[in-house]
Amino acid sequence: MAAYKEIVTKAVVGKGKKHFQNTYTVEAEHEPTTILGCWVINHEFKGYKANDRIGVKGSYDINIWYSYDNDTKTTVINQSINYDDLFNVKTREDVDLSGDTDIIVRSLKQPTCLEANIKDGKTISFNIEKELGVEIVGETKMKIAIEEDEEPWEEIVDEVDDETLNEIDEKVDENYIKSTDQEG
Repeated sequence: MAAYKEIVTKAVVGKGKKHFQNTYTVEAEHEPTTILGCWVINHEFKGYKANDRIGVKGSYDINIWYSYDNDTKTTVINQSINYDDLFNVKTREDVDLSGDTDIIVRSLKQPTCLEANIKDGKTISFNIEKELGVEIVGETKMKIAIEEDEEPWEEIVDEVDDETLNEIDEKVDENYIKSTDQEG
């Protein structure tokens, strides 16, 4: 009959991902004629516990390049966007989130601009999508079966007999180092 032991270790006890698509508007300095490009850079984020949910606070910078004055001039709008998203992460066991748990957040899909359009006058509307993954790492117990009987050791036998040892002794020149020192 096998005996069991419990091991307490840290493991992923909850995991989930969420896709976000948000629409924002920004006021341009000049009345835009054409949207020439939209880039998202400098994405930073951090996870935190929010009661029985997981929150992610983050930010990224948006750069919208547009032309104005009947496509004769261009400029870029730079704006920082902050977000605070909440997750309902299912845990694998009864895990107390108020306890000693770590929150690991990964960007599964970096924020990207899907489209940018001129609304009316100087207003530009743009859609950003991103996907975030969250893991909750906490203490958990594992039960493992152990065997109390130790397996016997196998004896390692060198396959050198007395005849081989005598042959080695006869061929070894004990004065070898002395004779090479005198030659050099």
